[in-house]
Amino acid sequence: MPDTSATTSWPGDDLARIGRAEELAVTSLRTDGTLRPYVTIWVVRAGDDLYIRSARGPANGWFARATRSGKGRIRAGGLEHDVLFTEPDAGAHPGIDAAYHAKYDRYGPTIVGSVVGEHSYPVTLRLLPRF
Repeated sequence: MPDTSATTSWPGDDLARIGRAEELAVTSLRTDGTLRPYVTIWVVRAGDDLYIRSARGPANGWFARATRSGKGRIRAGGLEHDVLFTEPDAGAHPGIDAAYHAKYDRYGPTIVGSVVGEHSYPVTLRLLPRF
């Protein structure tokens, strides 16, 4: 759950810039506060939120570490932000699926299929800015 150093809104045009980025680099915090190596993944904007999904399920290293830590950093759209990794609202998934289709369908149904549909709901993280 977000702590008091989090907000649910992104500053300025950061939401739009990150949401338009083709890819996002994500990392999580180790227990000693240092950052792990960045991993490049897809990111989508649905409404006023940013979401990422694990194409390889819950055991995917970056996803397992992000879930465990709850905190990390992203780079996208020429920006860098500290973030919290949170669960999306249950009703957000259809909009997230639609955003993945709109942005990435050109890569084909097999690739996009790895991050859309009910199997992807448990491996979805909402990104909240952390200050």
